[in-house]
Amino acid sequence: MANITKRTSASGEVSYLIRVSLGYDITGKQIVKSMTWRPEAGMNPKQITKEVNKAATLFEASFEKREINRRAKFKEVADEWLDLMEKTQEIKISTLERMKGCRERTYEILGNLYIDNITYSQLQKFIVSLSAKGVNQHTGEGLSQKSQKHYLTFISDVMTYAIRCGLITDNPCRNVITVKTEKKDKEIYSTEEIVELLEDLNENAPMNYHVFFHLLIFYGLRKGEALGLEWKDIDFDNQTLSINRTSNYRNHRTGTYTGTPKTKSSRRILKISADTVRLLQLYQFEEHEQMVNCGDQWQDTDRLFIKWNGEPMHPNTPYTWLERFCEARELAFKGLHAFRHAYATTAITSNQIDIKTISAVLGHSETSTTLNIYAHEVAAANARAVDVVGDIYNELLGKKKG
Repeated sequence: MANITKRTSASGEVSYLIRVSLGYDITGKQIVKSMTWRPEAGMNPKQITKEVNKAATLFEASFEKREINRRAKFKEVADEWLDLMEKTQEIKISTLERMKGCRERTYEILGNLYIDNITYSQLQKFIVSLSAKGVNQHTGEGLSQKSQKHYLTFISDVMTYAIRCGLITDNPCRNVITVKTEKKDKEIYSTEEIVELLEDLNENAPMNYHVFFHLLIFYGLRKGEALGLEWKDIDFDNQTLSINRTSNYRNHRTGTYTGTPKTKSSRRILKISADTVRLLQLYQFEEHEQMVNCGDQWQDTDRLFIKWNGEPMHPNTPYTWLERFCEARELAFKGLHAFRHAYATTAITSNQIDIKTISAVLGHSETSTTLNIYAHEVAAANARAVDVVGDIYNELLGKKKG
């Protein structure tokens, strides 16, 4: 078991020495590994105790079932690291699932290589190969720069773990670079397409899909955020909606799972309109009737969007349903995230809402994120603002001359 010792420096700085005994070497000398952990500013004693114990557990676990100076292959170390992350919940479930999705291609090239033999050159060639045409079997294209970074992060995290385990002394991922790829234009619904779709949804869609797409269109929610909503997140009296979780799907092995919002700022409370409140109340009444009809088979998950028996709706279901709905009515179909883009574009180009408010509604961690994603829309809105001010001044100047 790890030993934790509190230390205070002459300047009053507090740190904790974590020591782990790994037995004895062939000479009888005890093998001890240690690390120093420092609390973040503002932590209270309870938080410090929790976090230092967590750090000690992670540090000790990294040495389990390992012999000093043992050689190991990349796949072995990676699987061990993924298992540790799953047990400790050190990283978000969605991030862990994304890492697992990187295994197949990575293991094909690096899996059977001894981790201490893997070089910078090999890693750089692997990352470059991911950008080659045909890598993505669905599109026939190479992987985007963002996807390449996901692979590089996965490999780098495994290498960092290997350092902690004493298998290597340096991380060869340090200077690996990704290949820049052409960014695809965002698919955005026009105002006319949104209105046409809304009219058709209002008249022909079942209540659950009517409500689901209403929330995406009017409040710019991410698909996972909407699917993660529970009735306790709706405050009918104060007309607010809270984003506290997401509902996601990775593959048939993982299935549907509940995750946390994308960033801390993605946890947010949104003001909703009276029309939205009335729509949600009607939907809640309809769902109650569904529960009564289901009887003993009902699963009480409190989710808004569910299967016939109350279980959470499969995250792919809304996409498939809307695609078929639009095809049957010859309406434009641009995917679900296009509604979020449409919300942001409409809000920005209206010149009636400041960018900070728009960023908060979208749940972006920084205003700069909104500015980067919607740079073109912001530029267009700024140009119109300049024209408006110029027209005002020119009109005043004209009146003065007259």
